[in-house]
Amino acid sequence: MAKIDTISREMVTFARGIFGDDFIPLHQPIFEGNERDYLIDCIDSNFVSSVGQKVTEFEDKVAEFLGSKYAIATVNGTSALHVAIELAGVRPGDEVISQALTFIATCNAINYAGANPVFIDVDLDTMGLSPKALQNYLNKNAEKRIDGTFNKISGKKISGCVPMHTFGFSCRIKEIAEICKNWDIALIEDAAESLGSYVGNQHTGTFALLGTLSFNGNKVITTGGGGMIVTDNTDLAKRAKHITTTAKIPHAYDFIHDAIGYNYRLPNLNAALGCAQMELLEDFLTVKSDLANQWKSFFSDRDVIFVESIDNNKVNHWLNTIILDSKQDRDEFLKFTNENNVMTRPIWTLMSRLPMFKDCLTDGLENSLWLEDRVVNIPSSVPPGSLKK
Repeated sequence: MAKIDTISREMVTFARGIFGDDFIPLHQPIFEGNERDYLIDCIDSNFVSSVGQKVTEFEDKVAEFLGSKYAIATVNGTSALHVAIELAGVRPGDEVISQALTFIATCNAINYAGANPVFIDVDLDTMGLSPKALQNYLNKNAEKRIDGTFNKISGKKISGCVPMHTFGFSCRIKEIAEICKNWDIALIEDAAESLGSYVGNQHTGTFALLGTLSFNGNKVITTGGGGMIVTDNTDLAKRAKHITTTAKIPHAYDFIHDAIGYNYRLPNLNAALGCAQMELLEDFLTVKSDLANQWKSFFSDRDVIFVESIDNNKVNHWLNTIILDSKQDRDEFLKFTNENNVMTRPIWTLMSRLPMFKDCLTDGLENSLWLEDRVVNIPSSVPPGSLKK
């Protein structure tokens, strides 16, 4: 590979040719549709909180796009995942298998449910949970009983599995789903980063009993915050809507609640943004695909690994990703680009190395550790002026 200082300089020049000479963020929101009009309509209606037409409309648009029967809007992706984990049957003291190479929200949500993460390695080519590593861990350390699957090391029930589609690249979710089915482990799909990504013709987030999305300000589309629970199960959808609305029994004036609930319902104002953003989603995905091709061509001439989706699966190109030769190269690249106002970032510190989760069980995480030292995200916003008018 060419010297990293040369690649860094050339990358900054290339980025400025695409995004301009000002500060270049990693991924910024784009509001070039009906966002302003829908927000004004929402304000004029006086329905600005968690009750309003736009919430339902946004849920319907997302469910239709994903091919899911139900979508329940929440205040953020973490709250969506928290509720999905509980609805899947995870109970306090249980274990939930996930990946250490993920954003903190995944593990926080598991912890909110009172469960303990177990960290399994990822595949190098997807950066998502490895079905081979999952199967190996279960074969070695788990046993099936009448009342579920239990970890022979800890003695705790393994009641859930939460794989994450890293940066929008789909993991081997079909294989993971089959393993979870065979071991009687509930699958909850963290699709927070993968709106617009497919495995074959099926959208990510729809392979599991429950899936979740995020609409944070840096995602492909945004509601400012916001998340979504998706499922085909009617009972779970009703329950999700109920407990995310403080478990209040509908009544004209009485306040009666029949369970511990959460104030997790998405406000109508945020949903108004989401409705307008959904109208732009296909254009966003097209432009981001073109941008990814430009980055791919740039790095191919410099012998840098540009991460692509496996098996010709469609990826949303949320955050374009490269893999450098070493931690030293990564650090030099990050330092030069950021000092020159082109935002790049490393992948997350492994969850297993954070103080809150340092005592959690792992399988060694060989691939995760390798990727942690080498992965970099590069600017991935929709470039100015590139949307259809």
